[in-house]
Amino acid sequence: MKIHIGHIVLVIALLTAPKVNAQQEQRWEDCYAEVIAIEGKDEEDIPDYELLCQLADHPININTATKEDLEQLPFLNNQQIEDIMEYLYRYHSLRSVGELYMIPSLGNAYARLLSYFITIGEPKENNRFSWQDMLHYGRHKVIATLNIPTYQRRGFSEGKYLGGPLKHWLRYTFNYANRLEIGLVGAQDAGEPFFKRQNKTGYDYHSFYLMLRNQGSLKALSVGRYRLRMGMGLVMNCDYGFGKQMLLQALDRSSATVRPHSSRSEGNYLQGVAATFKLNKAMEATAFLSYRKVDATLRHDSLGSISAIITNGYHRTETEMEHKHNTWQLATGGHLRYFNNGFHAGATALYTALSRELRPHTTQLYKRWAATGTRFYNLGIDYGYTGHRFSLNGEVATDNHQAFATINKVSINVASNLQLSAIQRFYAYKYNGLFARSFADAGAVQDESGLYLGLNWNINRAFSLFAYGDYAYFAWPKYGQSFAGAHALDGFLQLNYQHKKTLLTAQYRTRYRQRDNKEKDMLINRNEHRGRIKADYVLGPWQLRTQANLTYALQESGSLGYMLSQSILRHYKCIIVSASLGYFHTQDYSSRVYTYERGMLYDFSFPCFFGHGIRYSMTARSDLGRHLTLIAKAGTTDYFDRSVIGSGLQEIAHSSQTDIQLQAIVKL
Repeated sequence: MKIHIGHIVLVIALLTAPKVNAQQEQRWEDCYAEVIAIEGKDEEDIPDYELLCQLADHPININTATKEDLEQLPFLNNQQIEDIMEYLYRYHSLRSVGELYMIPSLGNAYARLLSYFITIGEPKENNRFSWQDMLHYGRHKVIATLNIPTYQRRGFSEGKYLGGPLKHWLRYTFNYANRLEIGLVGAQDAGEPFFKRQNKTGYDYHSFYLMLRNQGSLKALSVGRYRLRMGMGLVMNCDYGFGKQMLLQALDRSSATVRPHSSRSEGNYLQGVAATFKLNKAMEATAFLSYRKVDATLRHDSLGSISAIITNGYHRTETEMEHKHNTWQLATGGHLRYFNNGFHAGATALYTALSRELRPHTTQLYKRWAATGTRFYNLGIDYGYTGHRFSLNGEVATDNHQAFATINKVSINVASNLQLSAIQRFYAYKYNGLFARSFADAGAVQDESGLYLGLNWNINRAFSLFAYGDYAYFAWPKYGQSFAGAHALDGFLQLNYQHKKTLLTAQYRTRYRQRDNKEKDMLINRNEHRGRIKADYVLGPWQLRTQANLTYALQESGSLGYMLSQSILRHYKCIIVSASLGYFHTQDYSSRVYTYERGMLYDFSFPCFFGHGIRYSMTARSDLGRHLTLIAKAGTTDYFDRSVIGSGLQEIAHSSQTDIQLQAIVKL
């Protein structure tokens, strides 16, 4: 009878799910862009995107996946993971990607996105680790990328930049069954010296990592550079961020996460060793030790102290080179976790030391309570319960000044397709955690209290709705504020409609902030409204996307901006060609618009546009057999309202900016 039920489920999935073949012509980045809010992407998001690239390169066998395996995917929340595990338990295995659409809590958007990160393998695999199997079945991958500007920035024409104008990076990875992973990364930003001056060994940035998973009681071991998350992030989280909406999905993770740092980003990672051990059926422990150099701004005082730690990784000028690796950072600690029958509790300890004293300019009002000193301590306790229709997760943390922070999240499944959630947080303005990263409107785990209410409703197979409202209060002035007691509001609404090969998405986001007026004698309100309507559809061999963005910002005076864009994609025998064209017109930077644009592998493109102009690009990808892929892209932005682009050393003395990108991928 179980076999017949499985066959019936498979037939229903194949008949009712959207056409998977058509979806697989997309890249997962297209689906990822569907589930993120109208938030700008910047350099700090590079490691987040590269993590997803790494996971997509080595998909999980869904039929042998554990809960911990699925928790590697940051876009899945705890309820979705529980529902997937229940489905696998009930029907023993998935026989088709289309069955993902039978899991109500996923909905079309997340089922489609998840399909790029899993494989449908055999329900049982050989878990024995063998050096012979590793050498035979392990997979090598080399990626080389080159960015070529067709313009010259002022930093090069005036000789201020120490290197050449090319940006390039090289990546090597070896992966065996997602159990052993080894990687090397070298990266170079435009303007940084290459095989000369301070970079005599070549690339400005080098990274090495080794990751071993699921070897008996050893759940995870990372050597080299790695990223770590414990509890809900009030003490330790240098793992993924992804912005407010995506962070919500992973906020209720209860176990510690150890990942290799496979990114080109020079910030937000640890270096040394980290390991997670399973002590028994109900307990596991994670310990780590990190010792690395960091960039910092020197104060040039008699103490040799620093005013700030820098994470952007730029070393193009003499001044930026002075910042490079001038301070040592030691971090060590651990996490002990107990879990049983849905309950879990954990404790986190962290000790951080710097070789130079951290002395920020506390005379600036918004930096009055910034972290100071050379030694920092943090302790945290996390707790929670996960049931069939209800989950509660929270964490309380303190620092060496006895300031504290707390966050609590409640999720209720009103129905199989309707989830309500609430998040309460209080972060004292004196609380400091150098590695703290959690849910916050202002970005930092400091000086914020607030309440979030959210709804995720998969109405039926065609419609889905996501909405939230978030209120925040700040007891101490933030940047751009001269008075305490500011408030903030953030509201978001997204409606999706899917029918066969057509997907329609409507998004609206409103944000309310308070800032100084021009005289800086009172706080005034700043309101921002962003809307987006997008249609993805297929006409014969063509895939098309039509999109309209609208922004209205109001602070003393109003500013309006919009962008209309069209993209197309066509498959030929051995080549995929895509092109996009967009027209934008905004009154100033405050009404800027963001749009997703196809780019290179490991290079998520979500550029921002302001002023008046057009943006057009073309990308071609060719798979030359199983082992070699070539990608080329050319993109141009033409401005109608200016003769100079940018400012300072990044200034371009022209109204047009064209970049060419080349990438080669070798798989063995």
